[in-house]
Formats: sequence, structure tokens, C-alpha cells
Amino acid sequence: MESVWDYPRPPRLERTAARVVVRHGGVLVAESVNCRRVLETSHPPVYYVPRADVTDGLLQADPDHRTFCEFKGLATYWDLVTPGSRVARAAWSYEEPSPAYAALIGALAFYPSRVDECRVGDEPVRAQDGDFYGGWITDGIVGPFKGGPGTLGW
Repeated sequence: MESVWDYPRPPRLERTAARVVVRHGGVLVAESVNCRRVLETSHPPVYYVPRADVTDGLLQADPDHRTFCEFKGLATYWDLVTPGSRVARAAWSYEEPSPAYAALIGALAFYPSRVDECRVGDEPVRAQDGDFYGGWITDGIVGPFKGGPGTLGW
């Protein structure tokens, strides 16, 4: 078991060989065994999928929405477009992250709450409450987790 309270701040970036799958609307959006995880105190891990392992043509940048992370830098958001569906800001990336997170260049993170299915290995992912941090909760991760109502100021 991993406790999110044992994760560091600033966040740690690590490779994972776990098979990560994202599906939406019956379409395979991403599948990879070459992801990175970002681990930060009080947050479930966020998985970053290499762009080469994301199905071509499904993502469109949202030019009107950006956020700033004090550690990673300026985030770009991506709409997911599948036949019959457009999911606003389903994913994000750091196109020019701060030097400590340079390994995130060319990788995308998906909100599990905005797509039909995310998996780590064979396990379905549960979305982190609050939809701000985009964490991926699996049975091996324990909280409590920041993000839900009343947890912003912890």
C-alpha cells in the first residue's frame, strides 16, 4: 500500500512500467507501458502517457485555457474528440515544464472523471474527488486525499 501522505512535496516524478489504458466512447485513446507518475503529498498519482502512445487525431488543444503549477509550470489543456463526442479539457500537458520536470515533455495526463475508462494494469481507476488534481486512485493507494469538498485548505 502507498499512502499519499508519504509522497513528497515538491512532487516526485518516476517511471512506471505498469500498463496504462484510457478509453472513451468505445475508442482506445491511449495505451502505454512507458508512463511517468507524479507523486505529491496528499494527491493520488497522476499518470503521464507519452504522446506517441496516444491515438493520433483525438486531441485538440484548448487555446483559451491554461493553468500554472508552482512546480511544473504552465499547463496546456486538450479536448478529446471521438466519434459523436467532444470532452472539453479531458487531458493536459506541460509543453515547456520547469527543468526538474523536463521528462514530462511530450506526455499527456488524462482526467479519469472525464473519460469512460482508465486502467492501471487490469485495475479500473477511480477519479480523485474535486476534479482539480486529476489523480488516479487504485486499490494500492490510500488517503485521505486532497481535492474533495472542504479539503482545499489542508
